[in-house]
Amino acid sequence: MARRHQLHQLLNSLGASAVYFQPPPDVKMEYPCIVYSRDNVWTQFADDIPYSRTTRYQVTVISRDPDNTIHEALGELPMCTYSRFFTMHGLNHDIYNLYF
Repeated sequence: MARRHQLHQLLNSLGASAVYFQPPPDVKMEYPCIVYSRDNVWTQFADDIPYSRTTRYQVTVISRDPDNTIHEALGELPMCTYSRFFTMHGLNHDIYNLYF
């Protein structure tokens, strides 16, 4: 199974109504949801040759409830750091960076 599909399954287990990978703009989302996309790749080198790569994903928890627990569960994952919070159109967005 592809690594991203493993991440998708993991994110599905956090309790959101839906999980979306790079959703197109015309998708009608169900809330609370998790939206994620590939963001960066961290490469480690040995003798100037890449020997290890870890993909970073930007993961956003979107919810009408500012006190939802999904973002707390996400923040407990290994290699996950909190980035920022904002509200838009009455929805709360918690953004994390997750290396997976």
